[in-house]
Amino acid sequence: MNLPRIGIGYDVHAFGPGDHVVIGGVRIAHSHGLLAHSDGDVLIHALCDALLGALALGDIGRHFPPSDARWAGVDSRELLRAVVAMLHERGWRVGNIDAVVICERPKLAPHIDAMREHLAADLGVEPDAVGVKATTSEKLGFTGRGEGIAAQAVAVLGPAAGRSS
Repeated sequence: MNLPRIGIGYDVHAFGPGDHVVIGGVRIAHSHGLLAHSDGDVLIHALCDALLGALALGDIGRHFPPSDARWAGVDSRELLRAVVAMLHERGWRVGNIDAVVICERPKLAPHIDAMREHLAADLGVEPDAVGVKATTSEKLGFTGRGEGIAAQAVAVLGPAAGRSS
């Protein structure tokens, strides 16, 4: 019996110098950038962890370590596509995902549809299988103080067509 697999992911990055952030593969003008080895896309990093976790494959740092210069400044969508390839190689497909990005600024609502489109394309699913939400933390904690951005994601995987038990 091939039961679905469920994984959860979380990521956080602090603000630093810069004039934009990248979230869900979308470049968004902002007064700061995000400190990270890659492009700092917290949404995609949390999603990669959720996908990897669903199959007990560790986390994003295990597969794309910051100590490896190949990943310096990388577009996180490349990482997501690589994780999806790992899933397919093991006979799994993405069923759906749901994610939330937590920050006071920048305002994300105008960018949610573009994020969903990018993620759906990279995951190989229809946009209606990709939930993305944004919320604040009501000025509490590091996100509330405007020190950084966090994201959480949940992924459901199903066996690919023709997968044997």
